[in-house]
Amino acid sequence: MTSTSGAATMNQAGINQPVLTHVFAKDSETFSRYWLEGLARIAALPARRSRTEAQQAEAEKILAEARAQRLVFLDAHVAAVYRALTNDLRSFKRVEHLALAAAEKVPGLCPDPATISKENALVQSEKDGHELDQGLFFNRVLADPDCGRHLCHAMLLPRKEALEKLDQLKRDGKVELEHASVERRGKASIVLMKNPRYLNAEDDTTVADVEAAVDLAMLDPATTVCVLRGDVIGTGKYAGQRAFCTGINLTHLYYGRISYLWYLVREMGFINKMFRGLAYEHTTPEEMLGTSLEKPWITAIEKFAIGGGCQYLLAADYNIAARDAYMTLPARKEGIIPGAANLRMPRFVGDRITRQAIMMDRRIDCDSDAGRMICDLIVEPTEVDAAIDGVIDNLTNSGVVSAASNRRAMRIAHEPLDLFRTFMSVYAREQAYCHYSPALISNLERFWNAQNRKM
Repeated sequence: MTSTSGAATMNQAGINQPVLTHVFAKDSETFSRYWLEGLARIAALPARRSRTEAQQAEAEKILAEARAQRLVFLDAHVAAVYRALTNDLRSFKRVEHLALAAAEKVPGLCPDPATISKENALVQSEKDGHELDQGLFFNRVLADPDCGRHLCHAMLLPRKEALEKLDQLKRDGKVELEHASVERRGKASIVLMKNPRYLNAEDDTTVADVEAAVDLAMLDPATTVCVLRGDVIGTGKYAGQRAFCTGINLTHLYYGRISYLWYLVREMGFINKMFRGLAYEHTTPEEMLGTSLEKPWITAIEKFAIGGGCQYLLAADYNIAARDAYMTLPARKEGIIPGAANLRMPRFVGDRITRQAIMMDRRIDCDSDAGRMICDLIVEPTEVDAAIDGVIDNLTNSGVVSAASNRRAMRIAHEPLDLFRTFMSVYAREQAYCHYSPALISNLERFWNAQNRKM
């Protein structure tokens, strides 16, 4: 039962529900007290793996009713919360920092660091899913046009780590990070993804490094195009060969090592930066009135572009593929939403093939009719290096003066910033529910044999 006026009512969990007054300070206090009482009751229960059926039902009831009240609060006050955390839209906070700031500003609205730390120590199936409340928060923030645009702007700014390494790149022409690198080669910035143990998969350990490398590639004043490529694999079946990307690290996902915010950081961060360029702090990145620092992006697909790897291709300007490479979006088997592929892939292959890929596990060979709708150039595996050099030369031998202008003109026709913002609002909520769905664990055990894989 949701109460919006009159006296407080008792919910099914035996906690007095707050009454919405539409006064931000007063509602923050009363709703916070309500959420914290519920969290205290859950904390008093045994850990999820040790609860009885009745205790688990009690926890789920408290969580569900608290979430219903979070939506009541956010529908009335999300703009007030966001503006309070950003100095009335005059300062920027990335999603990672904003979620923690919201937890401090209105306790119980989002999980605090102690709650997150406790959950992070658990495998995915044993978590209570407190991060889901972050999904509700960002759903409402992004749904608000002013706040949502401002948050998109914040996520398009260069990372602090990139700005700190920029002088090194200018001086040495190369920056090595643990899970990515960027190197100047002629007029091109070459970004390598490096997670060889997991065939260049993505997880919480890789996302910041890849984003910093992408930032540096665009910030380098000596280059005009960028290339994204997978690094060489050191051991196993593909030892000594390059592989592009296997998408989300499913082993980490099963064992609870993928945070919910990871989804938003990668999608609103480096992938959107490839697609839109880097934002400047004092001007909007929105296409009609603003500007951005943009360079064309080339990808080189070797072996496979699975899941998130395939999503990169949809944000790039030119895709080179080895003839034996393939693409998949195994969202059904993973139990999650494949980033912005639902938004972008229909522009390449149409609605039917997109649905087949996302919902029915269709594999798309790069050297196929459907594959050529995404891949611009198909070459023999031994010719990828030469093909990259050739495309770089073709893009730069007469300058790429109009590249940024043409990219903006195409985006305004197909995916202006506001369209991306509204998509991400839905994505933020739905991905949170997917991330904590029992079906996700079942899928990983059935299709990935995750319970028998080692971290």
